[in-house]
Amino acid sequence: MAQPAEKYDVFQAIADPTRRRILQLLVHGNQPITYISSQFIMSRTAVVKHLNVLEQAQLVVAEKKGREKIYTLHVEGLKEIEDWLQYFELFWDNKLLQLQRIVEE
Repeated sequence: MAQPAEKYDVFQAIADPTRRRILQLLVHGNQPITYISSQFIMSRTAVVKHLNVLEQAQLVVAEKKGREKIYTLHVEGLKEIEDWLQYFELFWDNKLLQLQRIVEE
C-alpha cells in the first residue's frame, strides 16, 4: 500500500533556496517545466521534486498542456508569510522609534 505524500507548509517550502529561486522565476509569468529546469544545474527530476513541494504548499499551480506541465505562481499562498511578518512589524517599528529617539537626543 502506497504511503500518502508528505504535506509541506509554506515555511518548509520557502526554506530551500532552489524553491525560492523557482518562485522568483514564476513572478515573470507562467513557465513550462522545461524552462524552469533549464535554469538549474540539477536534473529535471530534482527540479520536479522541488516543484511538487511548492505545489503541496499551494505556492504554485500546475496545469497540463499537451505533453508539458505549465507552472503558475499562486500568490495567495504567500499570504501566510505576509501575516507572520506583519506580526513582527510592530516590534521593528518600536525598535526603530527607540533608535530615532536615541539619535535625536
